[in-house]
This record gives sequence, C-alpha cells and structure tokens, in this order.
Amino acid sequence: MDATYKSLRIEKSDHVAELVLMGPGRGNAMGPDFWREMPQAIRALDADEAVRVILVRGEGSHFTYGLDLMGMMESLGPLLTGDNNLAHERTKLLQLIGDMQQATEGLARCRKPVIAAVHGWCIGAGMDLIAACDFRYCSRDAKFSVREVKVAIVADMGVLQRLPRIIGEGNTRELAYTGADVDAERALRMGLVNDVFASPEALLTEARATAKRIAENPPLVVQGAKQVMEYCAGKSIEDGLRYVAVWNAAFLQSLDLTEAFGAFAERRPPRFQGR
Repeated sequence: MDATYKSLRIEKSDHVAELVLMGPGRGNAMGPDFWREMPQAIRALDADEAVRVILVRGEGSHFTYGLDLMGMMESLGPLLTGDNNLAHERTKLLQLIGDMQQATEGLARCRKPVIAAVHGWCIGAGMDLIAACDFRYCSRDAKFSVREVKVAIVADMGVLQRLPRIIGEGNTRELAYTGADVDAERALRMGLVNDVFASPEALLTEARATAKRIAENPPLVVQGAKQVMEYCAGKSIEDGLRYVAVWNAAFLQSLDLTEAFGAFAERRPPRFQGR
C-alpha cells in the first residue's frame, strides 16, 4: 500500500506515476513536510517496478511558489539568530541543507525518466526541482524565477549546478543574479522547456501523452539511455562510447529485445515487460 503524504499526492496509471505538489502552503509552497516526504516518495517510485515514468505537476493555479519561508522558520530560525550562533549551529544548518538537498537529488538520481509539467508560477526551489527533471513542458501562463537572490539566499538545492547544462552559463547567471521573472516564450527560447501549450489543461494532456509514449518502450532500455547520458555529461565522446559499449555488452540480451524482433516480424505493437 502506498504511503500517505501531506505535501504530495501520487496517482498511478498505465506505468506512469503522477507526483502532485500540494503544499500545504499557499501556491504549493515547500515547507517541512515537503522536504521530509519528497525523498521518501522518490525512493518508493524508483523501487516500484510497475512505474516506468514520473510526471511532476502542481495542484491548483500554480506549480509552486518555492520555499515556504514562514513554514521553515521553526527549523531555520534557531540556526540563523541568537547569541550562540557559532560552530554548533553552523554544523546543524549544514546538515539541514544537506537533508533538504535530497529532495532534488532524489529526482536527479532516479532511474526512471522524470517530466515536469509547469503551469502558473515556478519560483525559487521550484526551479531547483524542475532542473533535476529530465525535461520540462509548460503552459503559456507559466512564469519562472530563480528568486533566492531577492531574499538574500544563494540558491542551494541544485539549480546553480544543473541549470547551466540546460540553458547555458549566461542565461543561468542572468537569472541567478537578477531574480527576474521569465515567461513561457522566453523559457522556450532559452531551452528551459521543450514545448509550450496553450493552457494548463492542454499541458497536462500532452505531458501525459508523452509519459505514456515513454512508458510503452522497454523500461530497462529507457533507464539505460538515461544512465548513459548522465554518465557522459562532462566526459569525452570516447569515454561515453566506451561506457555505452560496455552497457550494451552487459544488457543488450533481453526478453524485450526478442519481443521487439517478434513484433516487427508479426507487424504488431510490442508488449515490453522489462525483462
């Protein structure tokens, strides 16, 4: 039986799991429940063999307003103020940041493809979250902002490390230094999103269709493609070719490969089982 979360809801259908941000803060803001529950949810979905694709979306009018500053004050407040704010408190804050980073790190390390479907605002920690996904779609009303600079914080949940791979150094630096808002059309031009759809409803329809198309492919091959691409990031083409050659030497033989050939010969859709 799936766990019940306060900040998230998981809906599963046809090998696709929708991970829905629910708050409870306004605009699905990310408070203590989210930072505790997100790593648990991702580990469970990663281990679930019935799940082949994860779709991350927000409930209501927005994807997320980002970090719930007021909700986090119980955890952060004592570590940021007081007369005894010395090495002990610094160490505790370092540990808290590391624990929170597991929410975005979990997404980035997940073996399954992760798609973000963004409507409305995606602010601050929401950008960290979508940067950890494999790719992103959005609706025309979407707006994006690396907002941490506006509240005197250096973004520390992965956006500064991952966004340059997605939109380049110059665009990332502009967003991080200015905290400016980016609309859907500019997000598309800079490569932050793969496509823009007319409405949140159209966005969800198309994101689900893409997730379904991915889920219909042999899951271990899809996961292999993701792992190979992750390994190759920052390495030479030669290193990447050697890695994928070893990967296929180990994993090419499968029942799904036999099914692919059989389906082609019999002119029917393949039925992949991940075996």
